[in-house]
Amino acid sequence: MSSARHAAAAHGAQAAAPAGGGHAAALRERLRLYLVTDEASLRGRTLADVVLAAIDGGVTCVQIREKRLDARDFYAKARALMELLAPRAIPLVVNDRVDIALACGAHGVHLGQSDLPVQRARELLPAHVFIGWSVESDDDVERARDLPVDYLGVSPVFATPTKTDAAAPWGLEGLRRVRARTALPLVAIGGVNAGNAADLLDAGADSLAVVSAILSAPHPGEAARALRRICDPTF
Repeated sequence: MSSARHAAAAHGAQAAAPAGGGHAAALRERLRLYLVTDEASLRGRTLADVVLAAIDGGVTCVQIREKRLDARDFYAKARALMELLAPRAIPLVVNDRVDIALACGAHGVHLGQSDLPVQRARELLPAHVFIGWSVESDDDVERARDLPVDYLGVSPVFATPTKTDAAAPWGLEGLRRVRARTALPLVAIGGVNAGNAADLLDAGADSLAVVSAILSAPHPGEAARALRRICDPTF
């Protein structure tokens, strides 16, 4: 097993703890297998049913991504997910919308390059709410050094139909380059599946963010379990 895989296994053995600010080790544990919602990928099933199956299979974090909804409907969906996840101690991350995160009491926010500036988001959010930031270039990784972010989303690591507006893929070599330049937890997103998960961990990812490989799977719980066992062989 490579050193990166040993690190992933070690993180998986740690007890979960509240994360925020510089609690990188705890945050790595919370983000281990990171489900990103996409209702178009559900194959006619309800989001609640698929998310519950995925959690049973080992998903450790859920991000709600709803770029087409107005604020009222986005809030309603985020609030419903919070009520679903809270008894199971699974953190909810809101994509893009700091206002929705504040309104529903989410645990984290994920921001992209065209979203609210990270500094302003940090000023608005409670200290315990963690912030993730998508990096699409080497310049973004350098800028992250001076930003109050808690993890980086390496996006997209591979081409994917669920992110049609994304930059050119990083690939494994790009992911290794990012890993060499930051100590922040790294979340690999974009085209992640069971066939490439081990390679992503070997290249330095701390977390796998998955969309269709779980949401569109015939059995989402089984798909999640297979991915979680790659992240954490003791699971």
